[in-house]
Amino acid sequence: MDRMIRCITTNGGIMAAAVDSTYMVATAQQIHNTSAVATAALGRMLTAASMMGAMLKKADASVTLKINGGGPLGSIIAIADSNGNCRGSIDHPEVELPLNPTNGKLDVGKAVGHNGLLGVMRDFGEGTPYIGQVEVQSGEIAEDITHYYAASEQVPTVCALGVLVDKRDIRQILAGGLIIQVLPGAFESDIAQLEKNIAQLEPVTTMLAKGMSIEDMCKKALEGFEMEILDEFPVSYVCNCSKERVERAIATLSAEDILSLADETGFAEAKCQYCNHTYKLSRQELEELAKISSQK
Repeated sequence: MDRMIRCITTNGGIMAAAVDSTYMVATAQQIHNTSAVATAALGRMLTAASMMGAMLKKADASVTLKINGGGPLGSIIAIADSNGNCRGSIDHPEVELPLNPTNGKLDVGKAVGHNGLLGVMRDFGEGTPYIGQVEVQSGEIAEDITHYYAASEQVPTVCALGVLVDKRDIRQILAGGLIIQVLPGAFESDIAQLEKNIAQLEPVTTMLAKGMSIEDMCKKALEGFEMEILDEFPVSYVCNCSKERVERAIATLSAEDILSLADETGFAEAKCQYCNHTYKLSRQELEELAKISSQK
């Protein structure tokens, strides 16, 4: 089972969150049958959303990340609740690309593209959701999340994301992430020490492959500081779809459109984009929904 922790330095100057998202990303790979590069891109988005969701601190809150950099993968969406559980989708999970000729790694930046937008929507379950967006910088996602915090929220942030996919068996996955933020009141010496640590920090998947725990990752990032773990909890790939939600969505259509959904067998099908579960509605159920729609 995947796990997340949130930490803070004892002087209150720096916050860090770390997650091992291996099973979460593997579940997404199985659901969407993603290629290696698509697994890496969707996995990074899910990992980032999971940590950002856990930072919301409100029971009914959620965060939605959407990136489209104009690359062949199209739009990638990740949605997380305040417990760090998340789900996601990708337009073109089948896309394959050659490895990056510079470093020999999966070319996520080219697959995502860097001519588009990263959008972040925070919904606290009341009032109007907060929506911010920035231009995609690299398509590598971690750099784009870091840029989002700096440009849209003016919060000094470092985001590190990693998804390691076995070249021989893409079902063999290692994934995780780290977000570090400088809080108001941090001393210049704190920032200088953090910058030194970040410069020496190994990639997330390298640390996980070495057997380092998420606690070890935070300690490494916050070396030279006394650190307190605020909380820890399990996180998973979780979809909240249901037949009732499907029915509510269909009921927003006109009665005529609802009745036209039935095929020659008398049924309509709706598939969830996040978990691929298919819901079937009979002609009788559609007629009931049409009645509801016509009364609005």
